[in-house]
Amino acid sequence: MIKKNRRHTFRAHLTEFVLPPIDDGLVLGRFSPIGHVAVGKALSLLTTTQFEHVPVEDDVIGDVLVRSAILRKISAEQLRRFVLEEIKPLMGPEEIIHLDLEVEIEIDQESK
Repeated sequence: MIKKNRRHTFRAHLTEFVLPPIDDGLVLGRFSPIGHVAVGKALSLLTTTQFEHVPVEDDVIGDVLVRSAILRKISAEQLRRFVLEEIKPLMGPEEIIHLDLEVEIEIDQESK
């Protein structure tokens, strides 16, 4: 009888699951495996953070879900333009892209 030696090695990389699982938003490709309604429902169950739907009519990008707080700083149209100009060239219609946005506003006020 032949005796076999077996050795098992397990390696794991663990990170904390944070809620919400989305920072500032998602860009959903036109043919992404999940739509904005389903993602919106999931987010409403996972977090109290409010997200808004920004529809995009395009051959690559279908929708954008973004934190409501972002849309208090920039308009939906500004976001739509940014996504189409900067993100669209980097993605395919089946992809979903995470957005981590930094919106900086400068205000100069002079008193008379």
